[in-house]
Amino acid sequence: MVRIAGVNIPDNKQILFALPYIYGVGPSSAERILEESKIAKSKLTKDLTVEETNRIRSIIEGRFLVEGDLRRKISGDIKRLKDIKTYRGSRHGRSLPVRGQRTKTNSRTRRGNVRRTTISGKRKVEKK
Repeated sequence: MVRIAGVNIPDNKQILFALPYIYGVGPSSAERILEESKIAKSKLTKDLTVEETNRIRSIIEGRFLVEGDLRRKISGDIKRLKDIKTYRGSRHGRSLPVRGQRTKTNSRTRRGNVRRTTISGKRKVEKK
């Protein structure tokens, strides 16, 4: 297994589809990385040489914010929004949608599967 940025990259996948396993590297940035390092997109991860792996590693570490650093930056940005008491920060704090989505019917992902109706919490009474 090839290890880049602290992540084990799967061996039996094309490198184009294996690079997005790194948090912060998506399909388009993976394509850019491979073009810059002059590696074929269809090449399997297990077929990479040590030199090619080092080229990919140096490009990712040099130009991209990935894994722990990116997670830390994102959580820091959210914390800053909460500290300065912005509307977006308060929405993050309450685990509600942040970008103006409706909450009356949708937003199950953020709120959980909570149905707030008069019937939803009642249990059926067993008949004798």
